[in-house]
Amino acid sequence: MLITVRDLLKVKGDDLWYVTPDTTVFDALQTLAEKDIGALLVLDGEKIAGIISERDIVRKIGVHETYSLDTPVSHFMTKDVFTINPKKTIEDCMGMMTEHRIRHLPVVEKDKLAGLVSIGDVVKAIITSREFTIEQLQKYITGDGYSR
Repeated sequence: MLITVRDLLKVKGDDLWYVTPDTTVFDALQTLAEKDIGALLVLDGEKIAGIISERDIVRKIGVHETYSLDTPVSHFMTKDVFTINPKKTIEDCMGMMTEHRIRHLPVVEKDKLAGLVSIGDVVKAIITSREFTIEQLQKYITGDGYSR
């Protein structure tokens, strides 16, 4: 059974947390902590301007010790953001994340933001799918659940 990114969003929900390019790093960190998430989209109006993750912040501060937490996230965010269409499979999603070494992927359909998936969301969906397949194969092999 192929699971699409759209299917994943239906299970995960459509909560989408974001900041603007002018949001301070401190405010972004607060949102990450409050929502218990690892990344936020950076939206300029309805357009994706970037993505900011805990890793982005730590790496920038580690290299440039002069940054203040009052600095806008636009100085920390990743500007080249890969996106995925909701019609793609979760395997496509995993492949893209692996190839580009990213942990969060915005879902975009017809230039409209539909959600954000994380590597954790994708791994969980893949494991659930595999467990279902194994269960169905076991039932088929043992004859459980099937009438004769």
